[in-house]
Amino acid sequence: MITLLAYASIAIAISFLCALFKAVLVNLSPANLINLEKNSRYAKNIRQLHNNMERPLAALSVTNTLALTFGAAGAGAAAIQMIESHYLGLFLIGLGLMVVFISQILPKTIGMIFRATLAPLMSIYCSLLMTLMKPVNWIIDHLKPSEQSAPELRAEMHAMADWGEEAGVLHGDESELVKNMLKFRDLGIIEVMTPRSVLFSLPEGMMTSEYMTEYTDSGFSRIPVYRGEDPDNIDGFVMKTDILMAQNKDGGSKRLGSLKRPLMAVLENESLPKLMSRFLEKRSHIAMVVTEYGDIRGIVTLEDMIETLLGREIVDESDEAVDMQQKARDKWAHRLPANAA
Repeated sequence: MITLLAYASIAIAISFLCALFKAVLVNLSPANLINLEKNSRYAKNIRQLHNNMERPLAALSVTNTLALTFGAAGAGAAAIQMIESHYLGLFLIGLGLMVVFISQILPKTIGMIFRATLAPLMSIYCSLLMTLMKPVNWIIDHLKPSEQSAPELRAEMHAMADWGEEAGVLHGDESELVKNMLKFRDLGIIEVMTPRSVLFSLPEGMMTSEYMTEYTDSGFSRIPVYRGEDPDNIDGFVMKTDILMAQNKDGGSKRLGSLKRPLMAVLENESLPKLMSRFLEKRSHIAMVVTEYGDIRGIVTLEDMIETLLGREIVDESDEAVDMQQKARDKWAHRLPANAA
């Protein structure tokens, strides 16, 4: 009986520790690692294990497999000698269920809940196993890829955002924001801008009084202005607040051109992160989008970029159209002959 209990106890204990520390290692979060760096002398070793999980996980898996294999063999051999044949099956079933619960289910639950507290013990245990299993570590180092590619990491982060929402860790808006930030780098200006065909602009020769009469409810805070009669000759923009102040001060005797501000020009193939940096650097909120030949494609604003990150349009009571790109497509569809549509 002592032999039987010894085999079973040792196997279950080793398996319990392996499953426990595996759960601790896998479930450690960046926040846990930061807190450990402040409070634990084992923090450096813990971070090294977490950043290179293949080695400790392999050591834990090999140890767990060996413990269960030799434990089952030894306990089974002892049981055959001690237990009558018609009770042997029941004993093995009971032993198997006990092993599953004590050495798998229970330690994984404990490890996930108390991962920060058990992390120092995990680092000691894993370091010991890895020292004993250097040949296994050598094989792993030569089999694993050198680094995970950036697309794979971004795909994992996208999947984590979905998982966080499903698990209730992230709200739907938070998950959407994370995924939009991951897509932000790959989007071009042309995908978020207001197309030229639906661009609201005014001649720079217009008087502020005329603006107040006809366009004060337009809803645009920054309005491109053009020279002469050609709307494609945009050479600046005016602030609605400047128009209101001029109207109040000069009684509508000023032209929009006298209130004009420089308008930054950007190429249509420029990336959104680069444009965001330029907006912040220039302390600007609006830019004219042009082709490499200088033809105007549209207008892009800081608001357009924020809308892209949020995944929704920012509108107020005066906005007639929510999506200006859709408005441009609808406008073009109405121009097509019926048989072409």
